[in-house]
Amino acid sequence: MVVDLEPPADRALTRPRRRGLAALAAVAALVAVGAITLLDIRPPAPRGTDAPAADFSAGRAYTHVEALGARTHVTGSPANDANRERIVTTLRDLGLSPTVQDTVGTEAGQLSGGAGGETFAHVRNVVATLPGTASTGRVFLVAHYDSVQTGPGGNDDGAGVATILEVARALSNGPRPRNDVVFVLTDAEEACLCGASAFVSSHPLAANGGVVLNLEARGSGGPVITFETSRRNAALVGVFGQDAPHPVGTSFAVEVYRLLPNDTDFTPFLDKGFAGLNSAYIDGAAVYHTPLDTPASMNRASLQQHGENALALARAFGRVDLSTMEAGGDATYFPVPGGLVRYPGWLTWPLALAALVATAALAWLARRRGRTTWPRVAGGFGLGLIPVLLAPVLAQVLWAFLAAVRPGYTEMVDPYRPLWFRLAVIALSAAVLFTWYALLRRRLGPAALAIGGLGWLVVFGIVLAFVAPGGSYLAALPALATAVGGLLALAAPRVAVVAVTAAAAVATVILVPTITLLFPALGLAMGAVGALFAVLLGLAALPVVDLLFAEAGGQRAMVAMLARRHAIYPGLAAALAAVVFTVVGLTVDGFDARHPSPTHLMYALDTTTGKAVWLSEESTEQEWTSQYVSGEPAPLPDFPGLGDDDFRTGPAEVAALPPPTVDSQLLPGPGGDRTVHLRVRPQRPVRLLSLHVDAATATVVSARVAGQPAPVGREGERWSFGMVFHAPPPEGVEVELVLRPTAGWTGKVGLRVMDGSDGLNGLPGFHPRPPDVGIAGTHTSDLVAVATTTQI
Repeated sequence: MVVDLEPPADRALTRPRRRGLAALAAVAALVAVGAITLLDIRPPAPRGTDAPAADFSAGRAYTHVEALGARTHVTGSPANDANRERIVTTLRDLGLSPTVQDTVGTEAGQLSGGAGGETFAHVRNVVATLPGTASTGRVFLVAHYDSVQTGPGGNDDGAGVATILEVARALSNGPRPRNDVVFVLTDAEEACLCGASAFVSSHPLAANGGVVLNLEARGSGGPVITFETSRRNAALVGVFGQDAPHPVGTSFAVEVYRLLPNDTDFTPFLDKGFAGLNSAYIDGAAVYHTPLDTPASMNRASLQQHGENALALARAFGRVDLSTMEAGGDATYFPVPGGLVRYPGWLTWPLALAALVATAALAWLARRRGRTTWPRVAGGFGLGLIPVLLAPVLAQVLWAFLAAVRPGYTEMVDPYRPLWFRLAVIALSAAVLFTWYALLRRRLGPAALAIGGLGWLVVFGIVLAFVAPGGSYLAALPALATAVGGLLALAAPRVAVVAVTAAAAVATVILVPTITLLFPALGLAMGAVGALFAVLLGLAALPVVDLLFAEAGGQRAMVAMLARRHAIYPGLAAALAAVVFTVVGLTVDGFDARHPSPTHLMYALDTTTGKAVWLSEESTEQEWTSQYVSGEPAPLPDFPGLGDDDFRTGPAEVAALPPPTVDSQLLPGPGGDRTVHLRVRPQRPVRLLSLHVDAATATVVSARVAGQPAPVGREGERWSFGMVFHAPPPEGVEVELVLRPTAGWTGKVGLRVMDGSDGLNGLPGFHPRPPDVGIAGTHTSDLVAVATTTQI
């Protein structure tokens, strides 16, 4: 029999006698759980140079970071050559026999994507092997030793290279592993991933695949996150969770990264069928790819975590049978205090459905106990969409406000001191949730809102099971725990507070690290994602949140009025906190000489027309940049070597810079085709060369660049062939094309050639940046491009 609906005061899942004491105990317990969870993912204390020889020492590794990150070392530069020699010497001193793979690597669609072309680079990979005693395969430790043109790469990827050198030292001085361990220090990762591509495509050691551990950095500190894996990762994750001393990683990050357009050296290995793990620390991203990415900016605790994990995993994979590493499917996993929870991916749907069933059972029992009605539960579910949508929207409004106040933020992954703004997003989410709850609590009842809100976690759990199975746990497990806690609270009222608090603790352990890691991973520009998960955590904890409010009703009018008035206080407090955090963030994070506002500027000269322009890719025009460019971004069709990005433009004085030249030899071919041999030769020190063939003058049937096959353009494109070549030798790049003349061919083929160098100083009309104006961390910042049109 269904009892009548109880009075408003009793419509909650918990009814403690001492409400204030219960609220204090529950909140204190959740705060403690959250603090322990966050402390557990912190990097370990760095070890000094006196650490035992068998251990990883951040102190020893940092000596390599200081040397490698002393100056910018873009691929092909003398500084990069010097760093490569240091790496070779270090490995040789360890008793290894390093070799240099000197070749041309290729990776499709980097800077010439709009031309239907290909990117190439002259690469020099350093490779050394520690032979195993009875190898079942190879373990590859990979990091790139080149930097971007805008910064010295102290973190990216001085951290990865230094880690590998220190790991190689530790392994070389200990017992030999069962499996071969191969150290691969790649070139031209920043340009085009061409070093890794060349290694997996043509190096003999890569012929049979293996397990790769790629080490990266996209910032200056924070926990090292294993953010990407190969598919069928269950065995890999098992080793990671069991043997890595600091296993911070989540299957949700793997799902997110698979959806993003980002790549690292791990990508070519994946494309060739390697198994493996990709790890990086990502906080402090304001220095990423900028002149501030110096050794001094590095958090050595993050370096220690990188090294301890890499060394432990090298030893672990060095002793297992590597042929079993892709035997299972994908795993679901996430960090908890003391380790890594992991379970088979096939449990995703059973757990999501269990959450649905448990939530439905909670609704049924709450109705049967007179705590709510079906219409109220439906209302709670429908109105639960308000905080789910409103908090992310307000997080984006906050970002728009910050970008308006500080336009330089739009050119950064994150501000220099993002903590206060992250706290503001969380406080804003809490304000939305508390206010929503306060306004609806008396009308619908606490139980209806708790169950309705729980329904949205169930929905997200099911949706994620469809689109990103490795992330379904983020909603399904908190929903399941909260539903079970609610059922226990109704069945055993004496332990109700303990039950709902324990359930909220499960949600806290699962969601707090995710929220914490999402902010540096996605940046404040996507703070809406962090806000969404903060709201989901709040919905999972609504039975505990309810304890912060006075009872839902009462017999006396005065008591009821005071309860209604006090109900708005938590929301107001959270909103005030959001304002305070924002103001503090803007106060402490101003731009200055140590924290300059990033700007993007380029120079492009067309020697055919005798005109030059300033270019900028800034999404929001900066005050300093406005003296060179103006207007809305638009395509730049005459510089296909720069890709298909939009640029703001402005007139520039013509500099006395020679364009590249083209030597050609045109030979007849079968069926009326023509074979042309070209040598594109720079006339000044440059970082890259590009060549494009005008489709109106000839169709390119096939092409080879520096002996490597290259794709040709598609029908209807302006350019029937395009290529960009990084680190070109002084003697130029050889290109072989098979041409098919177009209708009405005049006997001439139109070519567009361009080269690019770095540094705007010395150009006419350029005024060096003041101290508080910096360089944006992009691959084209401060590029000087010189192009010309020629015919053969």
